[in-house]
Amino acid sequence: MDSRALSQLLSPEGWALLGALPPYDEHRALALSERLHREGLDPGLVAAALTQSRLRAKAHGKFDSFADGMLFTPAGLEQATRLAVGARHARRYLAAGCAHVADITCGIGGDAMALAALGLRVLAVDTDELTAALATVNMRHFPDAEVRHADGLRLDFATEGVDGVFADPARRSAQGARRHDPAASTPPLDAVLALRDQVPALGVKVAPGIRHSALPPDAEAQWVSVDGDVVEAGLWFGPLAPDGPGRGALVIQRGGATALREPTEGAPRADVGPVGAYLYEPDGAVIRSGLVSLVAEQVHGRLVDATIAYVTTDTLAPSEVATAYRVLETMPFGLKPLRAFLRARGVGRLTIKKRGTAVGPEQLRRQLDLRGDAEATIVLTRVAGTQQVLLVEPVA
Repeated sequence: MDSRALSQLLSPEGWALLGALPPYDEHRALALSERLHREGLDPGLVAAALTQSRLRAKAHGKFDSFADGMLFTPAGLEQATRLAVGARHARRYLAAGCAHVADITCGIGGDAMALAALGLRVLAVDTDELTAALATVNMRHFPDAEVRHADGLRLDFATEGVDGVFADPARRSAQGARRHDPAASTPPLDAVLALRDQVPALGVKVAPGIRHSALPPDAEAQWVSVDGDVVEAGLWFGPLAPDGPGRGALVIQRGGATALREPTEGAPRADVGPVGAYLYEPDGAVIRSGLVSLVAEQVHGRLVDATIAYVTTDTLAPSEVATAYRVLETMPFGLKPLRAFLRARGVGRLTIKKRGTAVGPEQLRRQLDLRGDAEATIVLTRVAGTQQVLLVEPVA
């Protein structure tokens, strides 16, 4: 999108067209575009409106029905925080007693919307003029929110009366390549972290792949997953981290949310032992946070290997942060024995899980040459240092 397309969309004709479009269907988009052209609508406006219709449909996964009144860019939507996660960000600032929060890299305004929805004053800032314009549209329902086209690092927080800062540095280059080094983000992570000298209540969204060695020692680092997908890590400082520095995981599911937190004395060391009757696969946020041992403690289990994030037990125990499987068979890994084992059971549809092995699931699937109508799930992993195959089934 460029400024001309945005102007067209914000015109009375453009906004009416957006509101009148049917739910986006990629199979009918071309025919719809041709019909609108025949009706005399400007081709540029039609293209911009259909692009927004497509992005709004995609944005439902993050913003639910709120997406139907928002404007997006592909990059802005990709980086935007999910509504369920943004609401939890906002609650930190509210619980910390903040009254005026600056979102210094606001993007399309997702986090700023969540902050404003809780009644906080919000100053949303972005260095890109078009992006700031989109955020202004998306924030239009919040009278206590202000959007500016500016450099958030150069704000005078004391003069603005800001008592909380949030930042979500961009982690892709202008060409779209993902940047894994926090120093290469825009703005660089160190420049954002320096702001806590001015405003102690600082929160920073970072990539979930951030190395533990890169974590500031005064941060509460929390990895977050939504319905099984790890979506972010957050660094929280000062009053936003009331329990002090440490690592944690937040697992958000449709039924609610569960948080794990590293104990003050550090996570316990889990025992390693043989595979029992049940296998637990911890949620990705738990694995990224390095708290698998807490799952082992929770279910009274042990690790299958000291370096592998699978937990096993002899009896079933409930866990909100790990998926349980019943172990049906365990065998050493070998292509021919595994093929014979699966063919003898008529397995034609196979789910392959793996951890701690170089075997590629798709290549293995081709080599197994599966035949039959039965379904099965196998886990390829190390058990006490040796490659094993576990035939498992999910626990209902």
